[in-house]
Amino acid sequence: MARSRERRPRTLTAPGLQPAPEETVDPDELAALEALVGDWLDLPTVAEVLGRDFLKVRQLVAEGELAAVRVGGVLKVPALFVVAGADGAPGTTLPDLRGTLTLLSDARYTTAEAVRWLFTPDSTLVEGRPVDTLRAGRKTEIRRRAQALGF
Repeated sequence: MARSRERRPRTLTAPGLQPAPEETVDPDELAALEALVGDWLDLPTVAEVLGRDFLKVRQLVAEGELAAVRVGGVLKVPALFVVAGADGAPGTTLPDLRGTLTLLSDARYTTAEAVRWLFTPDSTLVEGRPVDTLRAGRKTEIRRRAQALGF
């Protein structure tokens, strides 16, 4: 007898981070998130910037190297999560993003909430927003704050 094998739906976020399906995100909240982030890249564009295959980019999202949110029905990544390479060299993902996303996941943030937190201005940060502080290489301050959210 052959066993039927039930397939689980695949998610495109870090383990623990819940995808933000369009139908469960309030359209007003999604519009606010779009405006807050500003520049978004679709996955094929991310693949081009990173010099990687599209499937590898999907794997990066699944493994938590990147966070993707459905914007207008298309999975998109905030442009600041990708660091362009110099002089035509392939780019990289924001080096300290993965650990920060994991901490936000531990605090029960959805992917959309994690992106919102990373892009929300904070007057107590020199750089202004957590994502800008990560890009400046100051991950300790941001991870300390992300970890505190879980308590």
